[in-house]
Amino acid sequence: MATRGFFGRERGERDERLPPGQYDTGGSWPVLTAEVTPDLSTDDWTFRIEGAVDTPTTWTWDELHALPESTYEGAIHCVTTWSKFDMTWKGISVDTLLEAVGVRPEAQFAVVFCHTAYTTNLPLVDLTDGKAWVAWEADGAPLDRQHGGPARLLVPHLYFWKSAKFVAGLRLVEHDEPGFWEVNGYHDRGDPWLEQRYQGD
Repeated sequence: MATRGFFGRERGERDERLPPGQYDTGGSWPVLTAEVTPDLSTDDWTFRIEGAVDTPTTWTWDELHALPESTYEGAIHCVTTWSKFDMTWKGISVDTLLEAVGVRPEAQFAVVFCHTAYTTNLPLVDLTDGKAWVAWEADGAPLDRQHGGPARLLVPHLYFWKSAKFVAGLRLVEHDEPGFWEVNGYHDRGDPWLEQRYQGD
């Protein structure tokens, strides 16, 4: 059964950058979580891509940082109606990692898994062509635990539950496999501009 969650109020004049039903959180960054925050060090953190790929691969923290860094500058949008603008994120593009493993033709979706029990699902097209990152820095500082550090997935064009905290990897699959919130009534894709908050939206 879907839980409609906590909704904020719009404040002041509406910014045209705001998707429908969202408000600008300003300088604050609300913390929302579905589970206990793990105590995960960079020594223990790994990231793996498996499933419908030519070469399943696991990277350590140092190995991932040895790859070319990439930056995203822009907004994030939470399904609970807040948006945060003008952020700068650093990490590695998912494109770089997918190129390294070789995506097989049957791969159409990704199951995102984490260093917790959390999962979420995405069409593969929402992770490619410069639309997604494994991010470890936000606004000039290492990503802290409450916001999913040491690293989280960043998919800023979709609602923020798709940007899984404590990310551990991707499993590429042929058919869609709903994740934690999707099984509990949230939308399979989550486009904020279409207000895809819940199943049926």
